Parts: sequence; structure tokens; C-alpha cells
Amino acid sequence: MAAERGSDAQEQAVLRFVEQFALILVESGMPRMPSRVFAYVLADDAERYTARELADGLRVSPAAISGAVRYLLQAGLLAKEREPGSRADHYRVYDDDIWYNITQQRLPLLKRYEEILTEGVEMLDEARPGGRRVRETLEYIRFTRVEMAELAERWREHKHHVLDD
Repeated sequence: MAAERGSDAQEQAVLRFVEQFALILVESGMPRMPSRVFAYVLADDAERYTARELADGLRVSPAAISGAVRYLLQAGLLAKEREPGSRADHYRVYDDDIWYNITQQRLPLLKRYEEILTEGVEMLDEARPGGRRVRETLEYIRFTRVEMAELAERWREHKHHVLDD
């Protein structure tokens, strides 16, 4: 069950944040309603939400929530749970360390890019502009994949230092 609603001022602050953060997520390529739902689950105090609670909290129709949570579940940003005997699904942030988790989810995609780009480098002539661009892209992806993995681990150490003490 979601936490009891806070003060009206707190609810307004959460909704203002949701709209601001959702705008950035939309600019990053996420659809609008999933952006709003994710920002809300991130910023509001409850640990879990039913679709009805999300709709009420965001002041939208339950129908608007359905597609948004489906998108967020597929993206690995929300997790779905159900209590024994309950008919209602509950949604929560996928992981306590969501940003670490997001980074880890991107690493296999970068590995796949690297595999395809490696094949491209083998097929294309590096003396030609297209071949050089593909080679540079491959090296960038290799560099990024390694750095992201290392950065994620450094984040865990940093988080432990600044948040877990």
C-alpha cells in the first residue's frame, strides 16, 4: 500500500519535480507518460504503487498509466509485484540502485554494437572515409563500454562512502 499522502505543499513539490524531470527524460527520448510515471515513483515517498495510486498521484486516468508501466517494465526501470491473494499489481523502482542498474543494462547493448562494428571494420576499407568512421565508432564504443563498467563500480564505492555511512 502506498504511503499516506503528505502535506499539500509536499504533493505540489513532488508534482513540480515530476514535470521538470519528465521534461528532461522526454528530451532524452523517453515517451511523456512513462517519463512522468518514472519521475513520480522516483520522487514520491511510497515504496510500491498500484496503477490506481499512480493515476491518483499524477492526476491522470488509469488508462494513461497502463501503457506507461508496460514501457517502464520492458525498459527495466520498474518492477511488478503481486501479493498472494491480491488481484492488484504493484509497481516499484526496479532496484534500490536504479542508476547503477540502468548502466548495467546498457553494457550488453554496447557489446553488441562492438561486435557489429568489428565486422564492419573487417568488411570496409579503412583507407576510405566510411571505413575510417566505422573504425572510429568501434573504438569509441569499446572505450565507452569499458569506462561505463569501471564508472559503475566506482559509483558503488562512492555511494557507499557518501550515502551508506
